[in-house]
Amino acid sequence: MTVAIAVQHLNHYFGHDRLRKQVLFDINLEINVGEIVIMTGPSGSGKTTLLTLVGGLRSAQSGNLQVLGQELSGASAKQLTQARRHHGYIFQAHNLHTSLTALQNVRMGLELHSGLSSAEMQTRAAEILNQVGLSDRLHYYPDDLSGGQKQRVAIARALVSHPQLVLADEPTAALDSKSGRDVVNLMQALAKEQGCTILLVTHDNRILDIADRIIHLEDGSLKQNTLGAQL
Repeated sequence: MTVAIAVQHLNHYFGHDRLRKQVLFDINLEINVGEIVIMTGPSGSGKTTLLTLVGGLRSAQSGNLQVLGQELSGASAKQLTQARRHHGYIFQAHNLHTSLTALQNVRMGLELHSGLSSAEMQTRAAEILNQVGLSDRLHYYPDDLSGGQKQRVAIARALVSHPQLVLADEPTAALDSKSGRDVVNLMQALAKEQGCTILLVTHDNRILDIADRIIHLEDGSLKQNTLGAQL
């Protein structure tokens, strides 16, 4: 199978000199194209740090980190920006712009992609909002949507550009049980339909069954690598 993410001997540090603290220790990980991998672990274990490194939100300092065939260890700011164009992000707090409608928020996910006319961006944004069940909420502002609806908009924004990789950081943390299940089911269905890879960080044991594989991070180290089917 083709590898989407290849991590070898990755270490990461925060701070400098005497305040320097190691937060990731010799991480080795491979994730295949089309795979859904869930990363679990206690707060402060380094999950979000690893996710942001994979996502090109910060530069890897030590070791090798290849994402979609591009080496991100030591990458320049310009190279990281280019890499991020192939990713979709879903965050716990959904990070929607409150001054924009659902449609406008989702359309933002296409702004960096050249070759699309304004009409095409509008159509694609409306289509994916329809796919996540929000066809009647296109022109609603985030403050007029429920928590589950906001997270559906965030999923639509992340997937509208058909990214090769989707990174999700605690996407169900602020949702009730039903809304959380609906959200991950949507992510799973749309990602499989588009053939993209998902790396999802969560504390929510209720959604582990969507994973092809579960990895566990503790004290900055990978402790286990479990097949989702074994849970």
